[in-house]
Amino acid sequence: MPHFGHVSYYRPGDVLASWLALSRAGLHRPPRTGVSGTAAEGADSIILADQYADDDFREDDLTYSGSGGRDPRTGRQTTNQEMSGRNLYLRRSLETGQPVRVFRRIAVATGNAYRYEGLYRVTDAVYEPGKAGFLVWKFRLVPQ
Repeated sequence: MPHFGHVSYYRPGDVLASWLALSRAGLHRPPRTGVSGTAAEGADSIILADQYADDDFREDDLTYSGSGGRDPRTGRQTTNQEMSGRNLYLRRSLETGQPVRVFRRIAVATGNAYRYEGLYRVTDAVYEPGKAGFLVWKFRLVPQ
């Protein structure tokens, strides 16, 4: 069951050592996928981990690439994405306006960690060619 909004005492700027730590804290439940939530209720959290070429984090908004269409061995986009799976979570968030917790992978002295960027709202979804030439879903999120 998704939890929308802040979790416990965690606030923007907090850094957790690993994806597993995010999961154990209840901040981002799935220990491996970048979108947490359900198709019925929407996304409650996402992780920007530099896995998709079309992700873009800016000061006033961010673009989060949908999931799917990547070769699991190379990580490269090899086919068009579909409006299915976790992409449905983000589309539902667009419809409901529920807040989405955003985490971003950052470099630290010991390797990588995950910083809580805060609560965002999905404001748009477009289906257009990505950098690899295949159609990808791009979700625009703005800070709340």
